[in-house]
Amino acid sequence: MACEVAALSKRTYRRWNRAGQISADKRTTVVRPMPKNKLTELERQMILATCNESRFSSLPPSQIVPTLLDEGVYIGSESSYYRVLKANNQLNRRGRSREYVARSKPDAFEAKGPNEVWSWDITYCPSIIKGLFYYLYMFVDIYSRKIVGYEVYEQECGDLAAQLMQRNMLREQCFNKPIVLHSDNGAPMKCFTMKAKLDELGVTASLSRPSVSNDNAFSESLFRTLKYRPQWPSNGFKSLTETREWVDKFVTWYNDEHKHSKLNFVSPGKRHAMQDQEILSKRKAVIESAREANPIRWANGIRNCAPVGSVMLNPDNVPDQTEKEVA
Repeated sequence: MACEVAALSKRTYRRWNRAGQISADKRTTVVRPMPKNKLTELERQMILATCNESRFSSLPPSQIVPTLLDEGVYIGSESSYYRVLKANNQLNRRGRSREYVARSKPDAFEAKGPNEVWSWDITYCPSIIKGLFYYLYMFVDIYSRKIVGYEVYEQECGDLAAQLMQRNMLREQCFNKPIVLHSDNGAPMKCFTMKAKLDELGVTASLSRPSVSNDNAFSESLFRTLKYRPQWPSNGFKSLTETREWVDKFVTWYNDEHKHSKLNFVSPGKRHAMQDQEILSKRKAVIESAREANPIRWANGIRNCAPVGSVMLNPDNVPDQTEKEVA
């Protein structure tokens, strides 16, 4: 047990304690033989000089060594190059590509009522001209799934998004309310104009991980519902005006007519107005009345008519492969 605490093996302890005599720790003073295959100082300097040549300044050893082999030159292996560069503090990322940065899951937020947590994104609306798109900016309240703001523009721009965000808060009358705005890592979402506007409005920004659609499932689901509508023009929109008119009709249908499955089939607009409990109570009364008239048909009880509770954005107890949001 003492060896475990001291991080020593039993064999080391026995070697130190022989015939009752305690010997000193020779691990730090022992002279170890030099490996026979070790690079010489000249070879190490040749590797450094080669890596610092202008033609190799932006190439890693995995590119340098094969190039030298094509020229009939061999100094050492790729691993030897890496060891020499590291020993001389020159093991840096070469080239203009960014170094990989591991990003953790975004913070979890809970929406217990309307206008607490919003999600937004931009999607492409194709035109009849190949390669030409209109850009739909759309903000959704994750508690009610109501579309609280939208607009179609001819370009992606952080300035336009910042102006639209301010109009959304003015329309919802929530300027003095702390709001979390979640989005992906697109350029308009991270631009300085958008960040400055969110700071000015007192909005907390939340960003998802790059290339992870699960972090922004609410907006991704909404766009899927949008583009799978039977009325979606599969051949593209003819103009910006036509695109805006079509989106206006969709938002009206989605907010006021669409029965959302995740809201127990209450429309987002009714949920946003906190009328879902009243609607579900009436449904329950109708079902109970029908059961009293013919109880034999209700052996397993009535359907769930309870209001949906709070909604979590990127909950911590769910793995990365989160359950799909169904719009």
